[in-house]
Amino acid sequence: MALAILTIATASSAAPSARAQTYDPAYPVCLQVYQGPNDYYFECAYTSLGQCNMSASGRAAQCVVNPYYAGRKTAPPKPRRRARLPA
Repeated sequence: MALAILTIATASSAAPSARAQTYDPAYPVCLQVYQGPNDYYFECAYTSLGQCNMSASGRAAQCVVNPYYAGRKTAPPKPRRRARLPA
């Protein structure tokens, strides 16, 4: 019986703990919402500070730049070539 308890305790302590990711790397701006003095959460779903500020208006919240933003997933558009005029 003692061996079974020791085995279960060892197995459960060896398992990695799952932690929620605070910031979503897909968005550059996050809304930090306060629920209490030491209780807050982040909503990372905003593409600009202006968009986030509209959502924060009238709430106990503030907008912060996402330090884990992964950047754009697509390449920037290529510049157009100008047509040459005949000489």
